[in-house]
Amino acid sequence: MRRLAPELGPFLDHVEATPLDELAAHYTEVFDFRARRCLYLSWWRDGDTRRRGVALVAFKEKYRAHGMEFTGDGELPDFLPAVLDFTATTGDAALLHEHRPGLELLRLSLADCGTPYAQVLEAVCATLPGPSPKDRAAAMQMAKNGPPREDVGLEPYGGKTPLPMPTFTPSAAPTGGPR
Repeated sequence: MRRLAPELGPFLDHVEATPLDELAAHYTEVFDFRARRCLYLSWWRDGDTRRRGVALVAFKEKYRAHGMEFTGDGELPDFLPAVLDFTATTGDAALLHEHRPGLELLRLSLADCGTPYAQVLEAVCATLPGPSPKDRAAAMQMAKNGPPREDVGLEPYGGKTPLPMPTFTPSAAPTGGPR
């Protein structure tokens, strides 16, 4: 691995020198408690909206186009390790290219927190075409604004126009059936 990807050397040194329980705790600390370190690529563009469902279907369709069926073992098809595995297996980096702004945001966030995982994202981003600065500017703007949120249909839960309370007339009130 070191010969094929020398830029991963420092990360691999860290993994070899760190006990497994510490690696697991660090992974959890880095990725499970901060949205800005999300490993699900569609989240960076679509957030938690209905559009994300369409994006997840697109990931599955991409896998199927290469004769692969995503099973996931509890993960979504846009999970970065799954996408990297797909890319390594097929040689098709289109999903990484398409989600480069999210990868750049993740890379910046990991670098900011000082985790060795930043080296992995630096290596991944270095394989993508084009200079990072243009994408970095787009990534910084996205980071500033955050991912899209969907508020459609949420007006009754804090919007300015609350729905009226339902009323029943005595003749229309449910009675619970015959007695």
